[in-house]
Amino acid sequence: QVQLVESGGGLVQAGGSLRLSCAASGRTISMYVMGWFRQAPGKEREFVATISRSGGRSYYSEFVKGRFTISRDNAKNTASLKMNSLAPEDTAVYYCAAKGGWGLGPFPGTNDYNYWGQGTQVTVSS
Repeated sequence: QVQLVESGGGLVQAGGSLRLSCAASGRTISMYVMGWFRQAPGKEREFVATISRSGGRSYYSEFVKGRFTISRDNAKNTASLKMNSLAPEDTAVYYCAAKGGWGLGPFPGTNDYNYWGQGTQVTVSS
């Protein structure tokens, strides 16, 4: 079992930045692909980014590519999502997720992931 806890969300103006963190416990995250998803009100949860076990490969959805950066620190058992140039359409609850097993990625489906955090709210004002 892996427990994931997100933090770092909040209210920010358009054009601003936030850094989300995901702290894991229970098992080392080096065994898992880590991903970030988001869900806006009335919409389905959607893929944002994912990073391989070693951190050597990362994948992004088209709507965040070039603005968001996913990273991980296996020694600290954490994953992060740095978000720049935020826009009102980025407003959502952001979730951290962990995927066991093997494969090359990018694993954009929610069903790909075994463990989820409770989410952290990001609100971008115009």
